[in-house]
This record gives sequence, C-alpha cells and structure tokens, in this order.
Amino acid sequence: MNRTPGISPITDLTIERAVADLSRVREEIAKAIIGQTDVIDGVLICLIAGGHVLLEGVPGLGKTTLLRTLARALELRYSRIQFTPDLMPGDIVGSMVMEVDDRGHKSLAFQRGPIFANLVLADEINRATPKTQSALLEAMQERTVTSGNHTHALETPFLVMATQNPIEMEGTYPLPEAQLDRFLMKIVVSYPTRDELARIVELTTREDEVQICQVLDRDQIAELKTICRQGIVAPHVRDYAVRLAMATQPGTPDVPELTSRYVRYGSSPRGAQSLIECGRVLALMQGRLHLSIDDVRRVALPVLRHRIILNFDGHADGMTNDTLIESIVRDLPRS
Repeated sequence: MNRTPGISPITDLTIERAVADLSRVREEIAKAIIGQTDVIDGVLICLIAGGHVLLEGVPGLGKTTLLRTLARALELRYSRIQFTPDLMPGDIVGSMVMEVDDRGHKSLAFQRGPIFANLVLADEINRATPKTQSALLEAMQERTVTSGNHTHALETPFLVMATQNPIEMEGTYPLPEAQLDRFLMKIVVSYPTRDELARIVELTTREDEVQICQVLDRDQIAELKTICRQGIVAPHVRDYAVRLAMATQPGTPDVPELTSRYVRYGSSPRGAQSLIECGRVLALMQGRLHLSIDDVRRVALPVLRHRIILNFDGHADGMTNDTLIESIVRDLPRS
C-alpha cells in the first residue's frame, strides 16, 4: 500500500481495477484496430501521462481510425485537422468573428477552433508552414489559447496525436528539433503482418459495422492519472533514467563511443523526465505501482528517438536514431 498526504491510499484493489480498466480500453480498440499493440499502448501511455504523441507511417495504417476509436471508447470529444500549406493559425485555435444580436448590435466574439477537443488528430503536421505548426505546438505546451486580451483554457484530458508521412516529402516543413521535443513519444507505425492483414480485409467485408462501447469516462481517466502520479520511483531507477538520457549527450563523462562519434545533440532533460512519466504508466498497465529499470528500457525507444540529432558521420555511415538507442540501452549497466 502507498500513502500520500492529502490523497486516498492506493490499495491492491485499486491497482487491480486500474489494470482492468486499461485492459478493457485496449480490448475495445482491438475491435477496430488489428495488431499495432505497441502503437495502441503508446497512445494510451501518452494520454494517461498527460503528453502528446507523434506517429510516423505511410497512409492507410489506421492512425486516424485509432484516435477516433479511442474517443468513442472513452466518450471524449474528437477533432481532426488536415494540415496543408495554406492552413492558417486561426484555422486551428479559432478567431474573432462579428456577431449581431436581435437588436442589430454588433460585437466581436471568439469562435473556437478544432483545437478545443479532448483528442486532436493533427494529420500530416509537416505539410503546414512553421507559423501554423507553432500555433498548434504552443497550445500543446501551454494548454491554453490566447485571443486578444482573453485566455481560453483547453479541456482535459487533452491529447494531440500528430502524424507524419515519411514519403512524398517535397513541399513539406519538417518540425524543428526544439518542437519535436514537446512530444512525449514518437512512434513508428509499421506494416501489418500477413495474418493481421488477412483479419483487416475480413473486417472490411463484414456487413455489420464494428460497435465500439464506452468503457471509461473523464473522471476515471483522471483517477488513472492520479494513481500513476503516486507511482514509486526508487533512487536506482531514477539514476538509471538519468544515465540513459545522458548517454545520448556527446561530451559528457563516460559517454558511449557511438555517441561521441555519431551524435551532434543528445536528449534534453525533458527526455529523462519522459522516461519516468511513461515508465510509470507502463508499470501500472502491468499491475505494479513501482517503476522498474525494465520499464524504463521498454519506453526508451519511443521516448528518445526524436530527441537525438545525428551528425554528418552518423548519416554517412548509415547510423539511425533507433540503432543508436538500442545499442545504448543494451550496453548501459543497470547500476
């Protein structure tokens, strides 16, 4: 049992109920999304941890369906923004419009944009201009939108799932590294296996539509967040997360040889924080309230892959961020 002043104690029954709730959400999503277990778990981790997620994959892998299904399973408001070169910041956050009352009096009123939702799909975010990208990323960071002299708070929970298409890169505006760092995770969506593809085709030939039932509500999501925040992080686990993040930074003591040779810039301190935040949610999914080193190792790839910039030698020698992180995790001592 874990006790925190001013907060109800977490019992074994509480943890069991939380694990069951998360399992029910995953089972409901699996009705519409075949395979992609790591992607589903990653999006759920970001939602419970209070962060945002960047998905990279070719079109047609179910990224839009995933978020829409999650919204139905959790009864949350969902919106989709298709990013294009002519998209303006006001198209995302909203703008001031002229309103006329019954007496003909005119006044300015703020008309909310699609960012005012619980789950926001930013489709092909790299196709919009940097100015428009910044409008979205500012809302993600501050959780507020400012229009004139008024500040409008965004609803909770609030998750932005941005997607990037790795093909057809002509005319795109890649996200700057400092803005990429605002995403809690970057998840690469892979092709389905042969069996999974066969089940997907079978699903599309059914006469009846898949029915998604609500399994959680906002209050239950908030309770899951509270439980995760009370997760126990032992000093040796915290030290491992710090050493793992620092192992990506060239110039630090005892840095791996691959990092010194191939990395231009390593993970920011936000990377170490994210390892702990995501690891605690993963631990709860497995029925534990204490974070382990293995939890940190499992979330290292999606948490760190977008926080590392390779140098010229890294690109020339065919090194990738994923390969580098996997090598660091494999060779980093546990203590």
